[in-house]
Amino acid sequence: MNTQEHSVYGIGNPLIDIIVSVEEQDIIDLGIHKGTMALINAERMEELLDLSKERHTTYSCGGSCPNTIIALASLGIDATLAGKIGNDENGTIYRDRLSSLDVHDQLVVTDKEKTGSTVILITPDSERSMNTFLGANRLYAQEDVVEQTVKQADFFHFTGYMWDTPSQQGAITKALALAKEGHTTVSFDLADPFAVGRYREPFLRLITESCDIVYANREEARILFDNYDPYECCRSMGKLCRTAIVKNGKKGSYISHEGKILSIPVKGPVIPVDTTGAGDVYAAGFLYGQYHHYSVEESGIIASILAGEIITQRGAQFSNEKAQQLKAMLESGAWRTL
Repeated sequence: MNTQEHSVYGIGNPLIDIIVSVEEQDIIDLGIHKGTMALINAERMEELLDLSKERHTTYSCGGSCPNTIIALASLGIDATLAGKIGNDENGTIYRDRLSSLDVHDQLVVTDKEKTGSTVILITPDSERSMNTFLGANRLYAQEDVVEQTVKQADFFHFTGYMWDTPSQQGAITKALALAKEGHTTVSFDLADPFAVGRYREPFLRLITESCDIVYANREEARILFDNYDPYECCRSMGKLCRTAIVKNGKKGSYISHEGKILSIPVKGPVIPVDTTGAGDVYAAGFLYGQYHHYSVEESGIIASILAGEIITQRGAQFSNEKAQQLKAMLESGAWRTL
């Protein structure tokens, strides 16, 4: 375990992603609400794994916060991932993968649960329906947080998925207190409409009391503020925190910064290959810009460019070759002309 100073510290759910191509009828037959994330038990996971054996399937390291941290590391940002994994093969695979991606590892191992996993069902319209077995990370607790790492980080990033157990809530609450003590910028991604529906009031308090940068997509923002207008939702959220971001799909995104609202154009294809991880990579792009002291608008454009790139491929992470190309593009300033 390494406690040296890191630029971005993230606490998230380390999950093995199992990406499966399915038909619309499969979604209907399974009784799944398309385009959302559902928490499932071990029995439901086995049912979905049986389906995956009959469909085109790929595997990768995943989890919303991990996707953001991995993207940042691939772009040359010193980044740390904290969470909990099982003492099993998937846990070993996950940790080895992080090492190969130059992500600092503060994962804690437990014998009490298996490493978590997510079955991501991709329909022909490229929409993803996520079915998550949290496994070991449900047990992530206050004592697992490495205090010095949080205090020394430039940014602390977490998502709404970390609010699903009292143990996780305790860990995040502790990390937020440490971030405040260390003057660490807090970045919070609401992550999922169902999470917002379950924890609307706690999330509003978190945003108001503890967060500097907050990300929501239009559906999450709608639930949070009971308003179908993404612009108005951004304006409302901007009254609660310094920087509020509402992603509006193919129409781009809105950013409210210190009361001023900016419109960020979409950068990417009209018809995506796979939207898995687009929001996670958007967050990585915005944090990349802020780390390098770009303006909020410039950071938003970088976020939009990276999100546009990730949806041209399957999966939520760039290949090493693609990451190097993007890193070179960002460092050269060529992104300004896109």
